[in-house]
Amino acid sequence: MTELRAKSGAELDQELSALLRAQFSMRMQKATQQLTNTSALRNVGRDIARVRTLITERAGQK
Repeated sequence: MTELRAKSGAELDQELSALLRAQFSMRMQKATQQLTNTSALRNVGRDIARVRTLITERAGQK
């Protein structure tokens, strides 16, 4: 979380889009029975929530 707090708003947006793409890819792999590490899907979802929380916090501070 400290790594995310050090990033700027633009970097957080890029991180969020990369995580969303990764989550979509993992969901497709899971649907086609190709995903072996299913816990990674949950971890990516939690990372997405962390980034969105930081974006919301910063929007409230302005």
